[in-house]
Amino acid sequence: MTDLKSLTLSQLKEEMEKMGEKPFRAKQLYEWMHVKLARGYEEMTNIPKSLIEKCKENYDYTSVKEAMVQTSAIDGTKKFLFELSDGNYVESVWMQYHHGNSVCISSQVGCRMGCRFCASTLDGLERSLLPGEMLDQIYAIERSTGERVSNVVVMGTGEPLDNYDNLLQFIRMLSDENGLHISQRNITVSTCGLVDRMKQLADEKLQITLALSLHGSTQEKRQELMPIAKRYHIQEVVDACRYYFEQTGRRITFEYSLVGGVNDTEEDAENLCKLVGDLNCHINLIPVNPIKERDYIESERKDILNFQNKLEKKHINVTIRREMGRDIDGACGQLRRRMSAKS
Repeated sequence: MTDLKSLTLSQLKEEMEKMGEKPFRAKQLYEWMHVKLARGYEEMTNIPKSLIEKCKENYDYTSVKEAMVQTSAIDGTKKFLFELSDGNYVESVWMQYHHGNSVCISSQVGCRMGCRFCASTLDGLERSLLPGEMLDQIYAIERSTGERVSNVVVMGTGEPLDNYDNLLQFIRMLSDENGLHISQRNITVSTCGLVDRMKQLADEKLQITLALSLHGSTQEKRQELMPIAKRYHIQEVVDACRYYFEQTGRRITFEYSLVGGVNDTEEDAENLCKLVGDLNCHINLIPVNPIKERDYIESERKDILNFQNKLEKKHINVTIRREMGRDIDGACGQLRRRMSAKS
Protein backbone atom coordinates (compact mmCIF):
# COMPACT_ATOMS: atom_id res chain seq x y z
CA MET A 1 0.00 0.00 0.00
CA THR A 2 1.03 3.63 -0.56
CA ASP A 3 2.55 5.37 2.46
CA LEU A 4 0.40 8.39 3.37
CA LYS A 5 3.34 10.25 4.96
CA SER A 6 5.34 9.98 1.72
CA LEU A 7 2.79 11.95 -0.32
CA THR A 8 3.26 15.63 -1.11
CA LEU A 9 0.36 17.97 -0.34
CA SER A 10 -0.70 18.07 -4.00
CA GLN A 11 -0.58 14.26 -4.23
CA LEU A 12 -2.60 14.03 -1.02
CA LYS A 13 -5.23 16.37 -2.47
CA GLU A 14 -5.54 14.09 -5.52
CA GLU A 15 -6.00 11.07 -3.24
CA MET A 16 -8.71 12.83 -1.24
CA GLU A 17 -10.57 13.73 -4.43
CA LYS A 18 -10.41 10.08 -5.54
CA MET A 19 -12.08 9.12 -2.26
CA GLY A 20 -14.77 11.78 -2.68
CA GLU A 21 -13.38 13.96 0.12
CA LYS A 22 -13.05 17.74 0.07
CA PRO A 23 -9.52 19.09 -0.74
CA PHE A 24 -9.19 20.86 2.64
CA ARG A 25 -9.03 17.43 4.30
CA ALA A 26 -5.67 16.92 2.60
CA LYS A 27 -4.34 20.09 4.24
CA GLN A 28 -5.59 18.91 7.64
CA LEU A 29 -4.00 15.48 7.25
CA TYR A 30 -0.75 16.97 5.99
CA GLU A 31 -0.57 19.32 8.97
CA TRP A 32 -1.14 16.48 11.43
CA MET A 33 1.64 14.44 9.84
CA HIS A 34 4.24 17.08 9.03
CA VAL A 35 3.67 19.95 11.50
CA LYS A 36 2.02 18.39 14.56
CA LEU A 37 4.05 15.19 13.98
CA ALA A 38 1.18 12.81 14.78
CA ARG A 39 2.32 9.24 15.41
CA GLY A 40 -0.97 7.81 14.21
CA TYR A 41 -4.55 8.52 13.15
CA GLU A 42 -5.77 8.37 16.75
CA GLU A 43 -4.08 11.74 17.42
CA MET A 44 -5.97 13.48 14.59
CA THR A 45 -8.82 14.97 16.59
CA ASN A 46 -10.49 17.01 13.81
CA ILE A 47 -10.55 14.28 11.13
CA PRO A 48 -13.89 12.43 10.73
CA LYS A 49 -13.84 8.75 11.73
CA SER A 50 -15.19 7.81 8.29
CA LEU A 51 -12.12 9.36 6.61
CA ILE A 52 -9.76 7.76 9.10
CA GLU A 53 -11.26 4.36 8.32
CA LYS A 54 -10.84 4.97 4.57
CA CYS A 55 -7.20 5.98 5.14
CA LYS A 56 -6.52 2.88 7.24
CA GLU A 57 -7.96 0.69 4.49
CA ASN A 58 -6.06 2.34 1.65
CA TYR A 59 -2.72 3.57 3.02
CA ASP A 60 0.19 2.65 5.22
CA TYR A 61 1.13 5.21 7.87
CA THR A 62 4.87 5.42 8.59
CA SER A 63 5.72 5.78 12.25
CA VAL A 64 9.21 4.69 13.25
CA LYS A 65 9.61 3.16 16.72
CA GLU A 66 12.39 4.24 19.05
CA ALA A 67 14.28 0.98 19.75
CA MET A 68 17.28 2.46 21.53
CA VAL A 69 18.82 5.85 22.37
CA GLN A 70 22.40 6.40 23.42
CA THR A 71 23.44 9.77 24.86
CA SER A 72 27.06 10.86 24.82
CA ALA A 73 28.48 11.77 28.22
CA ILE A 74 31.02 13.91 26.36
CA ASP A 75 28.87 16.30 24.32
CA GLY A 76 25.19 15.32 24.70
CA THR A 77 24.97 13.88 21.17
CA LYS A 78 22.15 11.36 20.91
CA LYS A 79 22.22 8.30 18.67
CA PHE A 80 18.82 6.81 17.86
CA LEU A 81 18.07 3.33 16.61
CA PHE A 82 14.63 3.24 14.97
CA GLU A 83 12.63 0.15 14.10
CA LEU A 84 10.70 0.27 10.82
CA SER A 85 7.35 -1.41 10.18
CA ASP A 86 9.04 -4.42 8.51
CA GLY A 87 11.35 -5.07 11.48
CA ASN A 88 14.43 -3.46 9.91
CA TYR A 89 16.47 -0.87 11.82
CA VAL A 90 17.98 2.48 10.86
CA GLU A 91 20.18 4.92 12.75
CA SER A 92 19.94 8.69 13.18
CA VAL A 93 22.06 11.12 15.17
CA TRP A 94 21.06 14.36 16.93
CA MET A 95 23.86 16.89 17.48
CA GLN A 96 23.80 20.24 19.24
CA TYR A 97 25.86 23.07 17.76
CA HIS A 98 25.97 26.77 18.61
CA HIS A 99 24.15 27.50 15.32
CA GLY A 100 21.29 25.07 16.08
CA ASN A 101 20.39 21.40 16.23
CA SER A 102 21.49 19.09 13.43
CA VAL A 103 20.13 15.66 12.62
CA CYS A 104 21.93 13.08 10.51
CA ILE A 105 19.51 10.59 8.98
CA SER A 106 19.71 7.34 7.04
CA SER A 107 18.40 6.96 3.48
CA GLN A 108 18.64 3.17 3.18
CA VAL A 109 18.68 0.03 5.34
CA GLY A 110 22.28 -1.01 4.81
CA CYS A 111 24.35 0.04 1.81
CA ARG A 112 25.84 -1.60 -1.26
CA MET A 113 28.68 0.83 -1.92
CA GLY A 114 31.30 -1.16 0.03
CA CYS A 115 33.47 1.68 1.37
CA ARG A 116 36.25 -0.06 3.28
CA PHE A 117 36.12 1.94 6.52
CA CYS A 118 32.33 2.06 6.96
CA ALA A 119 30.24 -0.30 9.12
CA SER A 120 27.04 0.53 7.20
CA THR A 121 28.06 -1.49 4.20
CA LEU A 122 29.29 -4.70 5.85
CA ASP A 123 25.99 -6.57 5.40
CA GLY A 124 25.09 -5.04 2.03
CA LEU A 125 21.84 -3.31 1.08
CA GLU A 126 18.54 -4.48 2.53
CA ARG A 127 16.28 -1.83 0.95
CA SER A 128 15.81 1.89 0.31
CA LEU A 129 13.72 4.11 2.59
CA LEU A 130 10.52 5.87 1.58
CA PRO A 131 10.32 9.69 1.85
CA GLY A 132 8.04 9.26 4.89
CA GLU A 133 10.58 6.99 6.60
CA MET A 134 13.32 9.58 6.10
CA LEU A 135 11.09 12.40 7.35
CA ASP A 136 9.86 10.41 10.34
CA GLN A 137 13.39 9.98 11.69
CA ILE A 138 13.48 13.77 12.07
CA TYR A 139 9.95 13.94 13.47
CA ALA A 140 10.68 11.23 16.06
CA ILE A 141 13.82 13.07 17.17
CA GLU A 142 11.96 16.37 17.51
CA ARG A 143 9.31 14.63 19.64
CA SER A 144 11.92 12.87 21.77
CA THR A 145 14.16 15.88 22.41
CA GLY A 146 11.47 18.57 22.44
CA GLU A 147 13.84 20.62 20.30
CA ARG A 148 13.45 22.03 16.81
CA VAL A 149 15.81 20.70 14.15
CA SER A 150 17.37 23.42 12.00
CA ASN A 151 19.87 21.43 9.90
CA VAL A 152 19.50 18.03 8.26
CA VAL A 153 22.30 15.91 6.85
CA VAL A 154 21.56 12.83 4.76
CA MET A 155 24.79 11.13 5.67
CA GLY A 156 23.76 8.17 7.84
CA THR A 157 23.41 4.61 6.58
CA GLY A 158 23.00 4.25 2.82
CA GLU A 159 23.93 6.10 -0.37
CA PRO A 160 21.27 8.82 -0.83
CA LEU A 161 21.71 9.06 -4.60
CA ASP A 162 21.11 5.31 -4.85
CA ASN A 163 17.60 6.16 -3.60
CA TYR A 164 17.25 9.15 -5.89
CA ASP A 165 13.50 9.61 -6.45
CA ASN A 166 12.60 9.11 -2.79
CA LEU A 167 15.42 11.45 -1.76
CA LEU A 168 14.14 14.19 -4.06
CA GLN A 169 10.59 13.86 -2.71
CA PHE A 170 11.99 13.94 0.86
CA ILE A 171 13.94 17.18 0.20
CA ARG A 172 10.93 18.89 -1.34
CA MET A 173 8.66 17.87 1.52
CA LEU A 174 11.17 18.81 4.22
CA SER A 175 11.63 22.27 2.73
CA ASP A 176 7.92 22.74 1.92
CA GLU A 177 6.31 25.68 3.73
CA ASN A 178 3.40 23.41 4.70
CA GLY A 179 5.72 21.09 6.66
CA LEU A 180 8.80 21.66 8.84
CA HIS A 181 9.91 24.23 6.24
CA ILE A 182 13.65 23.68 6.73
CA SER A 183 15.56 25.81 4.25
CA GLN A 184 17.22 23.86 1.45
CA ARG A 185 20.41 25.73 2.33
CA ASN A 186 20.30 23.87 5.65
CA ILE A 187 20.08 20.45 3.99
CA THR A 188 23.20 18.51 3.04
CA VAL A 189 23.25 15.36 0.93
CA SER A 190 26.33 13.16 0.98
CA THR A 191 27.35 10.87 -1.87
CA CYS A 192 30.23 8.53 -2.56
CA GLY A 193 30.19 9.79 -6.13
CA LEU A 194 27.44 8.44 -8.40
CA VAL A 195 28.33 10.75 -11.27
CA ASP A 196 25.17 10.41 -13.36
CA ARG A 197 22.95 11.10 -10.36
CA MET A 198 25.13 14.02 -9.24
CA LYS A 199 24.58 15.67 -12.62
CA GLN A 200 20.87 14.90 -12.51
CA LEU A 201 20.68 16.48 -9.04
CA ALA A 202 22.57 19.53 -10.31
CA ASP A 203 19.97 19.97 -13.04
CA GLU A 204 17.22 20.13 -10.39
CA LYS A 205 18.87 23.41 -9.29
CA LEU A 206 18.00 22.85 -5.63
CA GLN A 207 19.80 24.98 -3.05
CA ILE A 208 21.04 22.05 -0.95
CA THR A 209 24.71 21.41 -0.18
CA LEU A 210 26.32 18.47 -1.96
CA ALA A 211 29.00 16.69 0.04
CA LEU A 212 31.27 14.27 -1.80
CA SER A 213 32.96 11.48 0.13
CA LEU A 214 36.37 11.80 -1.52
CA HIS A 215 38.73 10.06 0.96
CA GLY A 216 41.57 9.73 -1.55
CA SER A 217 43.84 12.22 -3.27
CA THR A 218 44.52 10.03 -6.33
CA GLN A 219 42.55 7.44 -8.28
CA GLU A 220 44.71 4.65 -6.82
CA LYS A 221 44.24 5.74 -3.19
CA ARG A 222 40.49 6.30 -3.62
CA GLN A 223 40.05 2.93 -5.30
CA GLU A 224 41.78 1.24 -2.36
CA LEU A 225 39.20 2.67 0.06
CA MET A 226 36.10 2.96 -2.13
CA PRO A 227 35.00 0.29 -4.65
CA ILE A 228 32.79 2.87 -6.42
CA ALA A 229 36.02 4.42 -7.74
CA LYS A 230 36.35 1.45 -10.10
CA ARG A 231 33.19 2.64 -11.84
CA TYR A 232 33.86 6.38 -11.77
CA HIS A 233 37.37 7.83 -12.12
CA ILE A 234 38.30 10.44 -9.51
CA GLN A 235 38.59 13.16 -12.17
CA GLU A 236 35.12 12.32 -13.47
CA VAL A 237 33.71 12.69 -9.95
CA VAL A 238 35.44 16.03 -9.34
CA ASP A 239 34.19 17.26 -12.73
CA ALA A 240 30.63 16.34 -11.64
CA CYS A 241 31.19 18.47 -8.52
CA ARG A 242 32.31 21.33 -10.72
CA TYR A 243 29.14 20.92 -12.80
CA TYR A 244 27.04 20.95 -9.62
CA PHE A 245 28.56 24.28 -8.59
CA GLU A 246 28.05 25.74 -12.07
CA GLN A 247 24.36 24.76 -12.07
CA THR A 248 23.49 25.75 -8.49
CA GLY A 249 26.11 28.23 -7.28
CA ARG A 250 26.42 26.11 -4.12
CA ARG A 251 29.89 25.53 -2.70
CA ILE A 252 30.91 21.86 -2.69
CA THR A 253 31.95 20.05 0.49
CA PHE A 254 34.57 17.32 0.24
CA GLU A 255 34.55 14.76 3.04
CA TYR A 256 38.04 13.32 3.57
CA SER A 257 38.44 10.58 6.20
CA LEU A 258 42.03 10.49 7.41
CA VAL A 259 43.26 6.91 7.79
CA GLY A 260 46.60 6.48 9.55
CA GLY A 261 49.38 5.58 7.09
CA VAL A 262 46.94 5.25 4.16
CA ASN A 263 45.89 8.71 2.92
CA ASP A 264 47.33 11.22 5.43
CA THR A 265 50.82 11.93 4.08
CA GLU A 266 52.25 15.25 2.86
CA GLU A 267 52.14 13.84 -0.66
CA ASP A 268 48.41 13.13 -0.23
CA ALA A 269 47.84 16.73 0.87
CA GLU A 270 49.74 18.04 -2.17
CA ASN A 271 47.80 15.79 -4.54
CA LEU A 272 44.52 16.89 -2.97
CA CYS A 273 45.42 20.54 -3.53
CA LYS A 274 46.12 19.83 -7.21
CA LEU A 275 42.85 17.89 -7.54
CA VAL A 276 40.36 20.37 -6.06
CA GLY A 277 42.34 23.58 -5.45
CA ASP A 278 40.60 25.49 -8.27
CA LEU A 279 37.09 24.63 -7.05
CA ASN A 280 34.85 26.71 -4.78
CA CYS A 281 34.91 24.13 -2.04
CA HIS A 282 35.28 23.32 1.64
CA ILE A 283 37.24 20.28 2.81
CA ASN A 284 36.06 18.51 5.93
CA LEU A 285 38.87 16.40 7.43
CA ILE A 286 37.46 13.48 9.42
CA PRO A 287 39.63 11.42 11.78
CA VAL A 288 38.43 7.93 10.82
CA ASN A 289 36.18 6.22 13.37
CA PRO A 290 37.74 2.74 13.90
CA ILE A 291 35.44 -0.27 13.45
CA LYS A 292 36.36 -3.72 14.73
CA GLU A 293 35.76 -5.41 11.36
CA ARG A 294 38.58 -3.44 9.69
CA ASP A 295 42.17 -2.73 10.67
CA TYR A 296 42.18 0.96 9.78
CA ILE A 297 43.42 3.34 12.46
CA GLU A 298 42.93 7.04 13.08
CA SER A 299 45.72 9.37 11.95
CA GLU A 300 47.92 10.84 14.64
CA ARG A 301 47.00 14.36 15.77
CA LYS A 302 50.23 15.88 14.42
CA ASP A 303 49.58 14.34 10.97
CA ILE A 304 46.01 15.68 10.94
CA LEU A 305 47.19 19.21 11.82
CA ASN A 306 50.01 19.01 9.29
CA PHE A 307 47.54 17.93 6.59
CA GLN A 308 45.26 20.85 7.46
CA ASN A 309 48.17 23.27 7.39
CA LYS A 310 49.23 22.12 3.91
CA LEU A 311 45.74 22.80 2.52
CA GLU A 312 45.43 26.18 4.24
CA LYS A 313 48.73 27.32 2.72
CA LYS A 314 47.11 26.76 -0.68
CA HIS A 315 44.17 28.95 0.46
CA ILE A 316 41.75 26.01 0.60
CA ASN A 317 38.91 26.32 3.10
CA VAL A 318 39.38 23.39 5.51
CA THR A 319 38.15 22.27 8.92
CA ILE A 320 38.74 19.24 11.11
CA ARG A 321 35.37 17.74 11.95
CA ARG A 322 34.51 18.00 15.62
CA GLU A 323 34.16 14.43 16.83
CA MET A 324 30.62 13.94 18.09
CA GLY A 325 29.43 10.91 20.02
CA ARG A 326 32.63 8.88 19.84
CA ASP A 327 31.61 7.14 23.08
CA ILE A 328 28.22 5.98 21.70
CA ASP A 329 28.94 3.93 18.55
CA GLY A 330 29.17 7.22 16.65
CA ALA A 331 30.16 5.82 13.26
CA CYS A 332 27.45 5.00 10.72
CA GLY A 333 26.15 1.46 11.00
CA GLN A 334 27.73 0.44 14.32
CA LEU A 335 24.58 0.52 16.45
CA ARG A 336 22.44 -1.23 13.84
CA ARG A 337 25.01 -4.03 13.50
CA ARG A 338 25.04 -4.52 17.27
CA MET A 339 21.25 -4.83 17.33
CA SER A 340 21.29 -7.23 14.34
CA ALA A 341 23.89 -9.39 16.05
CA LYS A 342 21.57 -9.81 19.05
CA SER A 343 18.60 -11.00 17.00
